[in-house]
Amino acid sequence: MLKPVLITFIFFLFGTLSSFAGGQVDQQTISNTIQILEQKYGDQQRQQIEKGVKQIAGFWRQDDGSADDFSEFCRKQFIVDEKLLHETFERYETNLESIYGYGHEIQRDLSVPMQLDIGPILPVDYFFAEFDPFAHLDDDFFTSKIAFVALLNYPLYTLAERLKLGPTWSREQWAQARMVEKFASRVPAAVSQSLTVAYVQAEDYISNYNIYMHHLLDDNGDRLFPKGLKLITHWGLRDELKAQYAKTDGLPCQQMIQTVMERIVTQQIPQKVINNDQVDWNPLRNKVYKNGAEIKFEPEGDTRYQRLLDIFHAEQAADPYYPLMPTKIDRRFKKDREIPEADFEKLIVSVLTDPVVKDVANLISKRLNRKLQPFDIWYNGFKQRGSIDETQLDKIVSERYPDVQAFQNDIPNILKSLGFADSTAAYLSTKITVDPSRGAGHAMGAERRPDNAHLRTRIAKGGMKYKGFNIAIHELGHNVEQVFSLNKIDYYSLHSVPNTAFTEAFAFVFQSRDLDVLGMGRNDEMAQNLKTLDTYWSTCEIAAVGLVDMRVWHWMYDHPDATAEELKGAVIEISKDVWNSYFAPFFGIKDSILLGVYSHMIESGMYIPDYSLGFIIMFQIEQYLKDRNLGTEMERMCRTGSITPDAWMRAAVGGPVSAQPLLDATREAVKMVKTKL
Repeated sequence: MLKPVLITFIFFLFGTLSSFAGGQVDQQTISNTIQILEQKYGDQQRQQIEKGVKQIAGFWRQDDGSADDFSEFCRKQFIVDEKLLHETFERYETNLESIYGYGHEIQRDLSVPMQLDIGPILPVDYFFAEFDPFAHLDDDFFTSKIAFVALLNYPLYTLAERLKLGPTWSREQWAQARMVEKFASRVPAAVSQSLTVAYVQAEDYISNYNIYMHHLLDDNGDRLFPKGLKLITHWGLRDELKAQYAKTDGLPCQQMIQTVMERIVTQQIPQKVINNDQVDWNPLRNKVYKNGAEIKFEPEGDTRYQRLLDIFHAEQAADPYYPLMPTKIDRRFKKDREIPEADFEKLIVSVLTDPVVKDVANLISKRLNRKLQPFDIWYNGFKQRGSIDETQLDKIVSERYPDVQAFQNDIPNILKSLGFADSTAAYLSTKITVDPSRGAGHAMGAERRPDNAHLRTRIAKGGMKYKGFNIAIHELGHNVEQVFSLNKIDYYSLHSVPNTAFTEAFAFVFQSRDLDVLGMGRNDEMAQNLKTLDTYWSTCEIAAVGLVDMRVWHWMYDHPDATAEELKGAVIEISKDVWNSYFAPFFGIKDSILLGVYSHMIESGMYIPDYSLGFIIMFQIEQYLKDRNLGTEMERMCRTGSITPDAWMRAAVGGPVSAQPLLDATREAVKMVKTKL
């Protein structure tokens, strides 16, 4: 774990970036250039002159020009006039929106055959999906000198500086700080392209990882799941496991799903049963049958972990080009989340170790009338829908949404049922395009205001199923945030929210209201208490998974030459360790490996920790929304933009990011629900 760097040291570090990022300007040239500019513009410009010259020196390479070229560039391009500085910033705003916006649209279009269910994937589609229109962007920004002008005239700030100074900044100061951050690295095109290839291949691997549930056999040869049920891992398997809590005979199905998950984590799963409905499989015995006869098989091997290693090595190749954030771990916390890793871990561990966790676990055990089993980390019984047979929900949803177009057409009604004004709902529906997804579904925002956000959802033949609807409402929450925080923002460089956890928070807010959309929701005191317990338990589960993800990345950096088999062993041991630390004491079961099953860990580059933070933020937002309108308040919050997390939360709900409201409410909810048992 890297310690925060003192601000005073940062100025020195910018002067020595050449040893890290390829800067090739000698110290004498830097000193002479600073002296010339100070003589020309006076002492009042000293701080920006020193910072700006050192910033571009850290990225200037031999092919950018000689030492004389460097000095001449600084003399000609340093801006003193405030009006010109403002106008130059506005030009960056306009042009960067075009560059990132159109590039994003190209990337989205090229990935359509891979991501959308529009027919067979052609061999050439993989090459187009791996083509990255942004691969040469860093190179082009620097070779064209666009990046150097920005770095010379607008200061870069470290995370420590943003946290300290940010609360005093104007909106334009914030926007300028965000704008110049786009030029804080100079990643070669070949490295960027390798990153794209690694992530695309991992995403394709996960998107096509389906299990045909009707072809699973128990020890009696019985099939526990209906025909045609094809579940993507891990999302589909997990959600089917959750759905079984509403059934009186769901326990055997849950135990079978747990075994399937464990086979995936250990990579003992037969290759023949992945995305294949031509064979049967007994997961407990790990035997495969065709036409009733047992057949030999090869296990999948270590493909799952090789995909993760490929991403790690691609990120590792990019490390030298981020001198202040020299690991993917640093970039996730200092750049993407803007929360120091130690602070982040302390926050989520506080949820896992609070004494109330045992009370909630005991409450779940009493409601189930049995001892807890490892898969009960996904206990679904606190949710309103947890007591409703999913077959009934499937019927309602499939009739309402027989195809993608039906969901598209119903977006205004969905939003109005959630409290959005008619005009706002109508506007949002014109800015969101619904697509048929190959995978479980996801949201893809726009990067240019005239463009649309895209909602990818999986709709089976015969209409949407409830699981798909629940995910689609989650993704709709993302899309609404994406539209508000782009189209309603004052500065393009401030579009979006502070980090991924914030958009997840809004997605969770929507997802928790899915029954309201169907006209089946309840909002009495008991329903609110159960919702609190569900949020807390979900936060514990995903916080533990996030810790696994974080520790796996630390392990890879500690063992950069590890094989996929060695990584598999590490994931298994880390999953056990986290389980034993936080769940085994009250589950009474040690060494579960279920925390290692999440697909995000394989395809998303340490994304999972954002979910636990998202639940914490969601709860704070929900508490604030109790007597307020979701539509009005969500738009107001999203217009705050991508400032630092605590600053955003203070503007949104009046306080910093904190788990305390969730913990306090959970204690009260336990007391109330206990009295009703």
